[in-house]
Amino acid sequence: MKSIFTSHLQVGDELDNEPFLLQGVARRTTKDGRPYLLFLLQDKKGQVNAVFWSVPDYVDGWAKDGAVALVTGRVVSYKDSLQVTVTDLNPAANPDMSDFLSSSRRPQEEMVKELEQQIKSLQEPWRTLCSHLLLNEDFLPKFSNSPAARSMHHAYIGGLLEHTLSMATMADYMSEHYSYVNRSLLIAGALLHDMGKVHEYSIEGEFAFSDDGRLVGHIVRAVTMVETAAAELVTLTPEQTREIVHIIVSHHGTLEYGSPVTPKTLEAILLHQIDLLDSRVQGYFDYLESDASDGDWTSKSSPMFKSELRRPPDMNG
Repeated sequence: MKSIFTSHLQVGDELDNEPFLLQGVARRTTKDGRPYLLFLLQDKKGQVNAVFWSVPDYVDGWAKDGAVALVTGRVVSYKDSLQVTVTDLNPAANPDMSDFLSSSRRPQEEMVKELEQQIKSLQEPWRTLCSHLLLNEDFLPKFSNSPAARSMHHAYIGGLLEHTLSMATMADYMSEHYSYVNRSLLIAGALLHDMGKVHEYSIEGEFAFSDDGRLVGHIVRAVTMVETAAAELVTLTPEQTREIVHIIVSHHGTLEYGSPVTPKTLEAILLHQIDLLDSRVQGYFDYLESDASDGDWTSKSSPMFKSELRRPPDMNG
């Protein structure tokens, strides 16, 4: 567990097996042939330069970008900047990546409880299907930690679960607002539509596409998961399986945005619009937070909206 973050480091601080994420690892050799490492120590608060002289073989074999290491060393000043002179590195076991990468402001336990409540509110067969897929003891921790994207919106630890729950809340409202909506089907679609992103993204050191993400993608992966679960549970009719699969495969809305078919049912149309709304609104807030300007307008155009964005009147107050 981390006890100090990069933003708190001061000259003279001693680090004793303090976990940091390694980035920019570069292997060098001194004039007399001794190996050393130059790298960055990263956590969710920032980065600091580091050097490890006379690197032992047991460290050189595993130290690489994206590895979480237990760092022992001393904080010094080098060329008017902080630098950590490292004396030992050891691999960290089962690190909490939320210490090193940006993460949701919502507590994970709170979100998991909300997920359980949403699933409990569903009619069958959707309750059993969602419980079987999402509350699985191996899958749930990954689902709870995954980002919803590499950038643009919800691109942080827990972002996928936060996005999923936000959509489920809107789906619940929409099921009351519009006639003929199958509430349980729509909410199940909200809960399951992006679950394939657990396999699509890697969070080892950064948010990146996995091989599965590059070769298969989250839409196809989610469909295979649903169809496999339906075969195992034997509680969904073929028509019910088609309904939930259609919601998943059409949630991007158009073929050019990755959906193999466009939405053709009431629940699929609603799910696509809910997904679009939540991603755009959170993308707006995420971009405002990342922009360095403290004025009424962002300093640069947003990649999502292709223009500068104006902050809400009370946001800086």
